[in-house]
Amino acid sequence: MAPRTAGMPARPSTVVLVESVVSPADGTRIVYRTFPCDSGDEAAPAVLMSHGTALSQAIWRGFGYVRALTHTHRVITVDLRGHGRSEGPHQASAYGLDSFVADLVAVLDKTGTPTADYVGYSLGGRVGFSLAAAHPERLHRFVSIAGAASTVRGTFDRVFFPGCIATLEEEGMDGFLRGWQAHTGAPLDAATRHAFSANDPVALAAYMSRAEEDPGVDDETLKRFDIPTQMIVGSLDLERVTTALHVHEVLPDAQLLVVDGATHGTILREPRTLETVTGFLAPV
Repeated sequence: MAPRTAGMPARPSTVVLVESVVSPADGTRIVYRTFPCDSGDEAAPAVLMSHGTALSQAIWRGFGYVRALTHTHRVITVDLRGHGRSEGPHQASAYGLDSFVADLVAVLDKTGTPTADYVGYSLGGRVGFSLAAAHPERLHRFVSIAGAASTVRGTFDRVFFPGCIATLEEEGMDGFLRGWQAHTGAPLDAATRHAFSANDPVALAAYMSRAEEDPGVDDETLKRFDIPTQMIVGSLDLERVTTALHVHEVLPDAQLLVVDGATHGTILREPRTLETVTGFLAPV
């Protein structure tokens, strides 16, 4: 679910580079932005940030994360394939986790970033687990906000409404939004409607279909993680609380924060979430 627009305006940045890279996975064009560290130190540590389903990299500015993290880091935000300004293939086969991982590695290579901290929300957290499993040498620290190492069939029906993927395929974004609003019984806020309306419904349905089939990272692989890991989840996001607790059992050294009263859609705008992320990523 998309978070609503944050009350805190994004700080104007003196230099914001909007660039793209062609993914080695299949030639999909991936758009990203870089924000320099406030100090001007080009050697400042980097943090790579990935958003959730049907959102874009704009959430990191809108909710103050870029503002906070550029105090200490060079920030790189990405539009994941099928989202934002990045290209969105219409084939479900294009949305395997290995393709998302290849995209992010290409961004790190293009920006000259051998190693980075990583922050992912929802889908971005799930991709982060796969990135950490496949390329642990590229990550310094890993933060998953409402993400999961794996998923199960029916996740999107539970997050949005039953039959949401078929609705996207048959009725487009307008039909999807009508179905979601009918399921919730309340009007969708303008920011959520705007964010979802910007999506290509065919690409979004293709991604959702593949995501439900991809097993993600298994426990045996998780046990080999040696990257400092932090998980943040809202107490009302029950499915993600369960998955976070499971990962914590497998990785007992990982930090786990359950934010009281937060849902999957509100977790990013909780002040405690931002405070916890910046504290975890503070230079040692």
